[in-house]
Amino acid sequence: MENQVEQPSRIILDTRQVQQKIKRIAYEIYERNFEETELIIAGIVERGYQLATMIAEELNLISPFSFEKQSLQLIRVSLKKFTSRLGDVHIEGDPASLQGKSIVVVDDVLNTGRTLAYSVQPFLQYDIKKLETAVLVNRSHIQFPVSASYTGYELATTLQEHIEVILDRGAEVVCLK
Repeated sequence: MENQVEQPSRIILDTRQVQQKIKRIAYEIYERNFEETELIIAGIVERGYQLATMIAEELNLISPFSFEKQSLQLIRVSLKKFTSRLGDVHIEGDPASLQGKSIVVVDDVLNTGRTLAYSVQPFLQYDIKKLETAVLVNRSHIQFPVSASYTGYELATTLQEHIEVILDRGAEVVCLK
């Protein structure tokens, strides 16, 4: 077995800072969507969905989405992220329920824009009201025509660096070289 040298890492955002970014994103989403009767938060599996869940929890704390006049729906978007072709994108639930709704697609890191570009495609098949995107970290190495409507943190990195968002054991954002 080869000896692998562990890559040095540095914490970019600690747990408190990640929570603060999530709360800010939730407030921004609410500010732009407070008149909506139904808002759909669509998280890209895995970490995008974890982040979407955290954003939805914050939205429920700061907004009246839990009342009868407004509702908040959380759904999963599944795709193969790390292949040369992303292939089919699957949306949880009944796609017809998307008609006339405002949707926010959520992912953890925006790097080249490939994942977000593929993830929004299925939503465009329906007569939706509005489609926005939210990311915790934007690395700005855009190669596809997408941008984030909501960004927690803009981060200048090299292409060789890897950003990892950890949400399951105390949230943090780590930069691996």
